[in-house]
Amino acid sequence: MFKWNEETTASQESILQRPAIAISTDIKSATQAILAQVKEQGDEALIKLAQKFDNVSELDLLVSAGDIEQSESLISIELKQAIESAYKNILAFHTIQQPKDVMLETIPGVLCELKYQAIESVGIYVPGGSAPLPSSVLMQGVLAQLSGAKTVVLATPVKNEDKLNPAILYAAKLCGIKTILKSGGAGAIAAMAFGTQSIPKVNKIFGPGNAFVTMAKQLVSQQVPGLAIDMPAGPSEVLIIADQRANPDFIAADLLSQAEHGADSQVVLVSNCEQIIEKTKVALSQQLKTLSRAETARAALENSAFILVNSIEQAFEVSANYGPEHLILQLGSCEPYLPLVKNAGSVFVGDYSPESAGDYASGTNHVLPTYGYSKVCSSLNLLDFYRTYTVQTITKQGLTDLSKAILPIAKAEGLDAHAKAVSIRLEQGEG
Repeated sequence: MFKWNEETTASQESILQRPAIAISTDIKSATQAILAQVKEQGDEALIKLAQKFDNVSELDLLVSAGDIEQSESLISIELKQAIESAYKNILAFHTIQQPKDVMLETIPGVLCELKYQAIESVGIYVPGGSAPLPSSVLMQGVLAQLSGAKTVVLATPVKNEDKLNPAILYAAKLCGIKTILKSGGAGAIAAMAFGTQSIPKVNKIFGPGNAFVTMAKQLVSQQVPGLAIDMPAGPSEVLIIADQRANPDFIAADLLSQAEHGADSQVVLVSNCEQIIEKTKVALSQQLKTLSRAETARAALENSAFILVNSIEQAFEVSANYGPEHLILQLGSCEPYLPLVKNAGSVFVGDYSPESAGDYASGTNHVLPTYGYSKVCSSLNLLDFYRTYTVQTITKQGLTDLSKAILPIAKAEGLDAHAKAVSIRLEQGEG
């Protein structure tokens, strides 16, 4: 446990450092090599990478249409209904985000418009190295479906000689996704960025992943002209603010729900009550005994922190400095503190709002900025699958009136041709 006010500024920064950032130099070097290999060798590189990292010998990179169609019959009725329920909630919440074109006549004869256009080709990355994540398919696939993107490529890894989990395929089927790449990591990101013999090149890549995936997304966005990424979404993280009446069992369960994602995940508890921190540690030990992914969770807990602050207000200052992907508020009364929320990807308010709800089925999106990027990036939403452009339609009278602003500014900037493009129309043009 760290007593925040007794730590130096340097020590406080160290406490909140993400584990993956500490090894970013090695990750960057390895990722660059993978990107170069895929760019040069295409499908052949993907096969080699799958053999090296995932112990896969299968040469078929794409899931067949038959396997996608058959997926529904390979999952239980209970799971099928759960996926469908989550799909409906996610669809409902993101449908209300549908953008509308806007139009304004700024002055008589000068009509300005803002128009939205779906990004034509998108790539969706779904982590799967340690566990299948059909929820991640839904979180991204529903948005691609709503936007009307013409090309949607889904990439997710397959381990050993296993087949791609049918739950992932069924979620993809609901979202209308037909191109599914059985490959993961930096190689899959490269395939979608550069294109290969089997994989079409996309315009924007979405999805969370480990440190290598995050690094790959950042690098290809710099290397490929016109390619964008959604956000730097890397290893998962959560920060919980709890007061003295919080339930340690609830806190421990929420911390472990993030810790089990991967050894590079990070969980943080900030409280003004030392007893709550100590009781949470006991609850963590007890709950770890029942987890199938206990080893992974324990590794993640080594990267984590328990921080004692003097007040709940100070806890929000620590959170804002950290910029968590998920922020959970287990407070006796949350409403008065909501204005203090800053730099969080998604917020879970009250004892009965576990982060698991947002991960799966409440309707909000679980693709969120990590590494502190919540300070400048937003949670994934439908507008991320669109681009905007503007249109202006101007009459001669409109241009005449507008010239009173254009010509002096063009002269002040020394751009004679700009001014000439206006004056020549006013001198020669027809109304």
